[in-house]
Amino acid sequence: MAESAALQPDDVRLIRALQVAPRASFASIAAALGLTEGAVSRRYRRLRAEGVIRVTGVVDPGALGESKWLVRLRCRPGSVTAIADALAKRDDVSWVALTAAGSEITCAVRSRTREQREDLLGQRLPRTAAVLDINASAMLRQFVGGRGHYWAALRGALTPQQESLLGNDGPPFTESPVITRDPVHLTPGDEKMLDLLAADGRASLVDLAAAADLTPGRVSRRLHALLLRRVVHIDVEIVAASLGFHARANLWLLVHPSAVKSVGRTLAQEPEITFAAAVSGPHNIHAVAHCRDLDELFEFTTDRIGSLPGLQSMEVSPLLQQIKQVGTLVSGDRLVAPRSPRVRR
Repeated sequence: MAESAALQPDDVRLIRALQVAPRASFASIAAALGLTEGAVSRRYRRLRAEGVIRVTGVVDPGALGESKWLVRLRCRPGSVTAIADALAKRDDVSWVALTAAGSEITCAVRSRTREQREDLLGQRLPRTAAVLDINASAMLRQFVGGRGHYWAALRGALTPQQESLLGNDGPPFTESPVITRDPVHLTPGDEKMLDLLAADGRASLVDLAAAADLTPGRVSRRLHALLLRRVVHIDVEIVAASLGFHARANLWLLVHPSAVKSVGRTLAQEPEITFAAAVSGPHNIHAVAHCRDLDELFEFTTDRIGSLPGLQSMEVSPLLQQIKQVGTLVSGDRLVAPRSPRVRR
């Protein structure tokens, strides 16, 4: 998508408005931006059709009592793309990327049942002949991610007054335990509603009610409850290149145990960091950095990350290719929306 790096100012303002309130009506967004409702609607549909943005509902398995894992796979030459594509097709796998010059796959496993997770990590991947090595790390504490991250390129796109007019669709991410001690039990209606939100995070209450076999009023209250309990958050996925970020990297940090919280919380405040979590394994913090180019990545990791108190070592692993973001396949520099929502039986 050669034109993705040249978004118009109103495109950037619209994307920022969606980050603040991803389910706000076009009328509300138009009023805040000083545009017509029709102009906002057309601009949003164009950005979505061009694969620049996608609004999707993302389920957090931690709210359901299940753990989340970060996995690194070292594969035989020539096999990595097929394995990455197969992983990306799974609903319980997100953030699939190729690193290490194309010989390593990094992904996040977000299985909603223990059986599903154990089948993938304990059976399927170890038995895949092309997989040479597996390093699976349990997420222990998430410091930033989901709605907590607002792209640095979008800060200041709207005035505080404009953002206040939009309200929001739930609180942004704040540091919290990965697995809740009071898990939510989903109903069949919840599952159908969440499936529709996964396909379109801006699906109307009427459509959600039809999917869940509820009235719009009841589905509105249930969605509000699920958002508050962090069972689901509405994510605005964005093509990094469209905002000028062409260098992305996984950061694997080893810090002194007493400094894990302070380093994680510092990372959460850095605009280049889109995700940061404490993890098990040989590195105790994993983060994802988005920079404009490799020189900016070098300056960021050496000057600001490298000087953090307690840091003992750091591995910087640039992303060669993004295969899947949170819930969306990626083709080149385009987000590929699913053809239709999944149907549960």
